[in-house]
Amino acid sequence: MEIDIKKIAKLSRLAIEPEREEKFQKDMQNIIEMVERLPEMETGDLSPKVEDTMALREDVVEPSLPRDEVLKNAPQVAAGCVVVPKTVG
Repeated sequence: MEIDIKKIAKLSRLAIEPEREEKFQKDMQNIIEMVERLPEMETGDLSPKVEDTMALREDVVEPSLPRDEVLKNAPQVAAGCVVVPKTVG
């Protein structure tokens, strides 16, 4: 199987330097070969049984904490909201 590392990088929006493409291509090929060598698993009957299903609790409306009590522990507040560092560029 031929691995097109440039296409994979483009689809996953990764920047790979041209001098490292060959290394990543070999690494990806090794991963695929390893997965192909894994033995098949017996799955049997995987349908859930009634006794195994999780019972959900009933929703109950309860009062929440007052905003000023929640915000008193925040390191920085603006316009009644907690200020957090920007995480997406």
